[in-house]
Amino acid sequence: MRTTIPLIALLTAACSADEAPAQTPPAERAAAVFAGGCFWCTESDFDKMPGVLSTTSGYTGGRVANPTYKQVSAGGTGHIEGVRVVYDPKRISYADLVRRFLPMIDVTDGGGQFCDRGESYKPAIFVADAEQRRTAQAALRQIDPRIAKPLAVAVLPASRFWPAEGYHQDYYKKNPVRYKYYRWNCGRDKRLKEVWG
Repeated sequence: MRTTIPLIALLTAACSADEAPAQTPPAERAAAVFAGGCFWCTESDFDKMPGVLSTTSGYTGGRVANPTYKQVSAGGTGHIEGVRVVYDPKRISYADLVRRFLPMIDVTDGGGQFCDRGESYKPAIFVADAEQRRTAQAALRQIDPRIAKPLAVAVLPASRFWPAEGYHQDYYKKNPVRYKYYRWNCGRDKRLKEVWG
């Protein structure tokens, strides 16, 4: 008569105690998408936050598949320059990301951000579900009342995110001198100080 050995017993017998297979689950990750004008600057600012694991510059919210920078910046695609933020929710919450995002932008300017003008540069928070929508709206309500109203940050349903061309990724690291000059010349930090104090 043939004896059947359970698979788990075979696996256990094949490994000595010091060769046991790793049982550690992969690290928890979550993702969120924000649009704050130039994605080089938004990506740079998010990368400095503890708990952020990675950032990707790209395009979202539009009608065109596989959009290019040239198409999006020319307008008419409906896409906005955004950044996909992958984070560890045990180290930083979605609510914290939203609260830290808002001072990175001019919350009063819906026509673009700083020197970048037009639909593709408008500020937005892309929400994946009702809870994220409530969190984003609550953060907007809590903005210091001394900041001019109305606020112009759109809260939009998340849609397909298209990564931008490779040369846009980590631009601030690859081209630090050009990036710093662009950011200064665009007046981003000067305007942020005016808005947020």
